[in-house]
Amino acid sequence: MSQPSLTLPKGVVVKGAVGARYDEVLSHDALAFVADLQRRFNETRKRLLSLRAERQKRFDGGETPDFLAETRHIREGDWKVAAIPADLQDRRVEITGPVDRKMIVNALNSGAKVFMADFEDASSPLWANMVEGQINLKDRWAGAIDFTDATSGKAYKLKDKPAVLIVRPRGWHLPERHIEIDGEEASGALVDFGLYLFHNAKAALAAGSGPYFYLPKLESHLEARLWNDIFVAAQNALGLKQGTIKATVLIETLPAAFEMDEILYELRDHMAGLNCGRWDYIFSFIKKLARNKAYVLPDRSQVVMSKAFLRAYSLLLIQTCHKRGAFAMGGMAAQIPVKNNPEANAAAFAKVKADKEREAGDGHDGTWVAHPDLVPVANEVFDRLMPQANQLDKLREDVKVDAKDLLEIHEGTRSEEGFRENIRVGVQYLEAWLRGRGAVPIYNMMEDAATAEISRAQIWQFVSYGVAVDGGTKVTPDLFKRCLTEEMERVKGELGAENYDKGRFPEAIELFSKLSLAPEFEDFLTVPAYGKL
Repeated sequence: MSQPSLTLPKGVVVKGAVGARYDEVLSHDALAFVADLQRRFNETRKRLLSLRAERQKRFDGGETPDFLAETRHIREGDWKVAAIPADLQDRRVEITGPVDRKMIVNALNSGAKVFMADFEDASSPLWANMVEGQINLKDRWAGAIDFTDATSGKAYKLKDKPAVLIVRPRGWHLPERHIEIDGEEASGALVDFGLYLFHNAKAALAAGSGPYFYLPKLESHLEARLWNDIFVAAQNALGLKQGTIKATVLIETLPAAFEMDEILYELRDHMAGLNCGRWDYIFSFIKKLARNKAYVLPDRSQVVMSKAFLRAYSLLLIQTCHKRGAFAMGGMAAQIPVKNNPEANAAAFAKVKADKEREAGDGHDGTWVAHPDLVPVANEVFDRLMPQANQLDKLREDVKVDAKDLLEIHEGTRSEEGFRENIRVGVQYLEAWLRGRGAVPIYNMMEDAATAEISRAQIWQFVSYGVAVDGGTKVTPDLFKRCLTEEMERVKGELGAENYDKGRFPEAIELFSKLSLAPEFEDFLTVPAYGKL
């Protein structure tokens, strides 16, 4: 069977291989729509990324984040976000995952209220992953997502009343190198957003839902304003009523926590809520303050949501959202079922339950899980503690959070075992990512790109400052190299030599080592890693 060819608009080049059905999503008109968005908004995107870099220099010089004086009137003003659609009123449990076909059907059928289909941290941006993900989502709205797995012969069929679909495009920093527009790499965010909206907005509306998005990695209200401008332009171009698009913003960077009101305000006509993206938030906390010796965190396992800066940020998020009529979503339960070990499995589920009880009790309107088996656990907690659709009436006026609270670090220990675990988890995740997998089960946790980021950020900071672990041993580049060699032997033993040798461990080790020991902290490991896919 001959592969389809593409009819491209002027100025657009597709460098990726064209597989079966690619012409359905990479159609002339869809690519023209994406190209128009890129031409209108890419310069602003690049300017905002350069503002991030300038701000980082100030943090490196010792400045710490604070609430903005120039937007005090927005924080103190009396305003609300626009009405939120009926199918987003009850979001008690949301499941997340990559955009492969099996995942989409299983997640939509999982019993969760919402499925976040992820082109970002849970997906490795292989060209095939990105385009086939768009085909799969188009099929969902065309009623053609059912399929039979060629390997297992198992049939996958969408049930009645599937979860509400929300799509997460890539962050502002990520390119799509397989599409060029006027000689420049396309923005991954605009490709993911533009193709999904173009093909599915009207079908989703006809089915009683709408074009809903999760927006990742924002660092300021100016970046939220850019998304709002794009929404307005896109709705005009497609003949959609203004306010049709609804967005939930992940508060997963440290600067964004100081601009939550402003982010809600910029997107107020399109706003559905904010979410505590906890793993990326920990990474961002380390990254933004990486040059400040006062902010070296303890082992990752001790950086918990119930204490210090994480506690402050989650409470402030609930208070801020509810004051403005927006939903406050809780964070990810990364635990997955532990097969063949009932005790470990029970302990993992108990952790999830306690975490969800904290969130529901604090006033969150819902939460995230990474595995279908955790949907009933989270549902039970929210059904019990939140019998109504949401907790918008829980205003949490008792919460008083200031800049000092948002920067309070967790008390705890820094151990060589924690340091070594960062190496094992970080390298294994990166190796899987290079093989095209973005959501990876490691040590009974579902890890995504944020995990590898936390791992190498902590290592970088420990090495940079010669942090003492276990009360004595000083972390040096030589200690890192020795631990890396030893831990990779351990991983080889865990996986089996044959599986290890079949993988892409040499490249993953080289890249992880280079980033961990770099003189300057690399902003995102996914950017240099993208060049190796």
